[in-house]
Amino acid sequence: MDTLMYSPLNLFTNFREAAAAYSDVPIIFDQTLPSLPGLGLETTYKKCYDLLLIRAYQLANLGVSAQDKVIIYKSSSFDTYLLAIACSYLGAIPVMTSYHLPTETIEVFVDRLGDPFILFDEETRKRVNQMKNGSLKKQIEVSSLLAQPASPVSQVELDNDAISYMTHTSGTTGIPKLICHSANSMGWRTKWQKTVFSKMEKKELVAFHISPVHSRYNIGISSLMTMGFPMMPLAEARSEHVLAMLRKYPPIALETHPNNFVQWSFAAKEEPEAFAGIRYYHSTFDAINNQTMETFLATSSSRDTIFLQVYGQSECGPMILKAHTLTSLKTSNARDMGIGLGDLTKARITDDKGNVLPVNTDGHIQLLSKGRALTYFQEDARFQENVYGDWWDSGDYGSIDETGHLFLKDRQVDLIETIDSTLAIEDYLLDSLDFLSEVVIVRDKQNSPQPIIALAPNKEMDWDQWWKQVHELPRLNTPIIRNYEDIPRTATMKVQRLQIEKELKSS
Repeated sequence: MDTLMYSPLNLFTNFREAAAAYSDVPIIFDQTLPSLPGLGLETTYKKCYDLLLIRAYQLANLGVSAQDKVIIYKSSSFDTYLLAIACSYLGAIPVMTSYHLPTETIEVFVDRLGDPFILFDEETRKRVNQMKNGSLKKQIEVSSLLAQPASPVSQVELDNDAISYMTHTSGTTGIPKLICHSANSMGWRTKWQKTVFSKMEKKELVAFHISPVHSRYNIGISSLMTMGFPMMPLAEARSEHVLAMLRKYPPIALETHPNNFVQWSFAAKEEPEAFAGIRYYHSTFDAINNQTMETFLATSSSRDTIFLQVYGQSECGPMILKAHTLTSLKTSNARDMGIGLGDLTKARITDDKGNVLPVNTDGHIQLLSKGRALTYFQEDARFQENVYGDWWDSGDYGSIDETGHLFLKDRQVDLIETIDSTLAIEDYLLDSLDFLSEVVIVRDKQNSPQPIIALAPNKEMDWDQWWKQVHELPRLNTPIIRNYEDIPRTATMKVQRLQIEKELKSS
């Protein structure tokens, strides 16, 4: 069968077919999986499949069945996704939930989902125990799941247009929304992803550190497995740990969230040889600055190495892409996200009523995706606010030039009156000041642009260089220096800008 043809994505069926077709293809872990410790650190598609089938039987023994919602709320590792596959076997609906989220948010989810099951582990046990709602018998700790009998039950497949998987928004603006996906909506996303993977010349090891509850994770893994790629999902993001794994198991491709690339860039400068064999870099669903891409491309022993920047959203999937090389970066505008992929994804610019604007005019970025999500669970009115026929208003602000390239300026909610693009300024400062590891520009009490910065490892603040660099920019407040780890982020490492603004305005 042609893997690039469209087909609906049933999570379990996809895994079973991949395990049958590529049974001995390796999967490498950087730590033992809490819910599948028997896999060790090196396993295969087939061994993984056999064990997750047992987990499905054990979930059934605890009462999980078709149409049940299952919040998967545990430590961030590959088995978070495998437990979702096990739920899928039973026709249950996995609700992928970041372990960062507080008890109060999980309580809202429990109400919204109508008393779902919750799968948790040591990482989240305390917060689950503090919950004031939900049935205790539906709270399943991973350690107790492993002790259950595993009597075989039959697979249940939901209708291809039914809700079969949920993720959540980042929560940068409050309680996250639960995004609903179907086998058909996910199938279109995997066609997009497989089209991109088909450009890779060899099926060699693909390494990635992505939040397993991000919709990107499912798209990536199910596509990699359909095509038989070896995989190395990394649970730990510390630079020294990543370097050790890359040295031991050199991959052909590496993907992570943009802010992790920024953090790893310091290691890439100090030990470029650990990255030398990588031919493909992939940034997850977000803009990334040129200097960071250049750092990684410069480590390569090949001049053909590509850094693929992908702009997308959980509601629509991967959308707009642009492939960078060391040569192309010399003339590349970091705000240029690129173009859509064939007839699968497109962008347009409109005013706030949805009327299409001329080229090179700033406005709302709207996206057309065959893989658009179905709705926000129990919040369809909020979902429909962004729907303009076949188009989805991304909440982002930008323009499209005469060549069809999309330029991302800002989130609509982050616009600052005196600045054309805060993201462009952040990119510029990160690119030009090597003592910085983060720059975030938010609004202070007077709605003036307030930079929040973090210093790079073992670097000191160079005030002279800072003021020289911002001299001709729109006026910025004196920057506030924070530790990198003290800047609030979502599960996918996006900065929670509104949370910072809230803190500034209450101080």
